[in-house]
Amino acid sequence: MNTKTPRPGFPVAQGLYDPGNEHDACGVGFVVNMFGRRSHRIVEQGLEVLENLTHRGACGCDPLTGDGAGILLQLPYDFFAVAAPQAGIKLPAAGDWAVGNVFLPPSEGDRAAAESFFEKVCREEGLDFLGWRTVPTDNSSIGSTARDVEPFIRQAFVGRTPKIARDHFEWKLFVLRKRFGIEIGSLGLTEHAFVYVCSLSSKTLVYKGLLLADQVAKYFPDLRDPKLTSALALVHQRYSTNTFPTWDLAHPFRYIAHNGEINTVRGNINWMRARESMLAHPVFGPDIAKVTPIIREGGSDSACFDNALELLVLTGRSLEEAVSMCIPEPWSGHESMADDLKAYYEYQACLMEPWDGPAAVAFTDGVRIGATLDRNGLRPGRWWQLKDGLVVMASEAGVLDLPPADVVRKGRLQPGRMFLVDTEAGRIVADEEIKQQIVTEHPYRHWLDKYMLELGKLPDILDLPEPDHETVLQ
Repeated sequence: MNTKTPRPGFPVAQGLYDPGNEHDACGVGFVVNMFGRRSHRIVEQGLEVLENLTHRGACGCDPLTGDGAGILLQLPYDFFAVAAPQAGIKLPAAGDWAVGNVFLPPSEGDRAAAESFFEKVCREEGLDFLGWRTVPTDNSSIGSTARDVEPFIRQAFVGRTPKIARDHFEWKLFVLRKRFGIEIGSLGLTEHAFVYVCSLSSKTLVYKGLLLADQVAKYFPDLRDPKLTSALALVHQRYSTNTFPTWDLAHPFRYIAHNGEINTVRGNINWMRARESMLAHPVFGPDIAKVTPIIREGGSDSACFDNALELLVLTGRSLEEAVSMCIPEPWSGHESMADDLKAYYEYQACLMEPWDGPAAVAFTDGVRIGATLDRNGLRPGRWWQLKDGLVVMASEAGVLDLPPADVVRKGRLQPGRMFLVDTEAGRIVADEEIKQQIVTEHPYRHWLDKYMLELGKLPDILDLPEPDHETVLQ
């Protein structure tokens, strides 16, 4: 974590305090129509879940400044069909454009420089910059502490060009966002000028900030517009156990919202940096150098995990496989686990170390949405399925008033097991089905038997001479 040049409002390292030693525990939840039916009601219910998680958040001596809250939605096409033209933006066909909320400096000079640089990088990556829309905000309800470091929020609209395949569009948006975030420092903006892209996608959109749960809808009037519809809403109220809260560290991130602590984060970051020199891809290879470092400096444990998960998904792994790689079941001593599943986890352990700790993680790619617990199961999670296709998951019961007669089934998250709703298939996908699908995609046991070498067996495999004393000393 970068402790030398903190973002506005963030304390510098001093005495025994180091902002690199941070953890958090929060409230997380989602609502989704499993048949993929979009409505503004889903947005309203998501915000209601968020407000009912208020007690899981926190505030400081300024009671109107929270630790952060937000909501992730599917890209609301009907809303932008009206809002974009009002901002002078002409949108191409659905799927060929993307939008993201961007935190920009309040200073007009810094903001203009940052926007101009974003447009430049956009053109360099072969994308079509469509325009900016100023996001309406109302800061009358937020506290002075949050207002003192409040960014100017704009939406960047980006179009796909013919030379970029539609299934590569999300990757190029990722490259654009990463390059912008990495290279913005070269502009020489005013000290502490803060720039951050909350999301940039053709599938999802994130509204978040240094807010309390009940301030999100008040701060962003967009969320109250009936034309803003979605089939899913992922929400989060942050409780920064030891963390100094900031606008950008509010959840949701681009793929996840997280409750708990990733205790292995320092090792995870180090390993991700160590393997960056070996990263390669048959299609996106030339772009790899543009997106490193993968883990963003100054991110929380949750933000770092989101960075890693995003890379795995955008380079071709399914969302379910990427999550299971990072948050595996307790497999090594599991006597009743099927051998093919154990082989899958053993193989993935050679590629990715677990992001371990007491954690409940909700995740989505805009089509599928789900949640899982770390392998110790030390964070709560409850879910309900209703007759009309509504599915609710949250850190606790009681986040929505659900008529008992309408509840088809309910359950809880389990350690290392996945709860998943697929809005394309229109159903809840069982953990067993998910794991069976991913373990049969490749012959993991065969690969392990043929290619993996165990250090303890090396003397039997290699005929090595005994080293002389000088060599041992050296």
